[in-house]
Amino acid sequence: MDLNGKALSDVIKEEIAREVLELTSKGLRPPHLVAILVGEDGASKTYVKNKENACKKVGFNSTVMRFAADTTEEDLLREIAAINENDQIDGLIVQLPLPAHISEPRVTHAIDPSKDVDGFHDVNIGKLTKGEDTFISATPYGILQLLDRNGIETSGKHCVVVGRSNIVGRPMSILMSRNDNPGNATVTLTHSRTRDLASYTRMADILIVALGRPEFVTADMVRPGAVVIDVGITRVDAQNEKGYVLKGDVAYEEVKEVASWITPVPGGVGPMTIIGLMQNTLKAYKQKLANRTA
Repeated sequence: MDLNGKALSDVIKEEIAREVLELTSKGLRPPHLVAILVGEDGASKTYVKNKENACKKVGFNSTVMRFAADTTEEDLLREIAAINENDQIDGLIVQLPLPAHISEPRVTHAIDPSKDVDGFHDVNIGKLTKGEDTFISATPYGILQLLDRNGIETSGKHCVVVGRSNIVGRPMSILMSRNDNPGNATVTLTHSRTRDLASYTRMADILIVALGRPEFVTADMVRPGAVVIDVGITRVDAQNEKGYVLKGDVAYEEVKEVASWITPVPGGVGPMTIIGLMQNTLKAYKQKLANRTA
């Protein structure tokens, strides 16, 4: 059965919109999210546009700051510093990847942790590791809600994560092992260098795949009845109007016959990533309000 991220995201957007309307009806300004986009990467431009649309849907203010690919790191850092000081801005994301001459770690570390709604700053990653309240990276946050709101039990299950990125794989392994719901799973973190990877994936009650390799996981790698979360999304050349199709890391058509639940691509994890970002922005906004009245 499909884990329909698109349908669930629409439900949660309505919930956020109602909360924002309640806040603004009291005379408060709406939450404000700023996205910085450097260069002309097609996938990044699409993703930022989706964020703009989501902000409009829930009643947020949103600003997209676009910079040429040859923008210097110093200019970008100056802009981030100005945003950090702007009390009218609650959340800031810098769309990745950045051009090669700009250091992603330096840019990430320059963002005020209280506005780091992508959850990439070391302060927020450290809090996540310790189980403290923080901004959870948007994709893992969205996956947690897909599991929770579809009533998928995670406690005592064996969760196998394929991929060790700092954006998805590592935080997902921490979240699934935490003493919470969703969580309390026994977690195995695997990656491209894992020997006999299929022997691990076949043991998974919950299989989360974030490798960036289209249709890498096939039906023979999945235990019958497993829950399969496909994080990957890759443009694959095709003879159609767009010139490409979107493929996940899982061979959907064959794996759906084996899995009990599976996320489609597109329409699975992607919309829920946007939801994670919206919820983090609302959280940053509400924290600012709380600090102001404390």
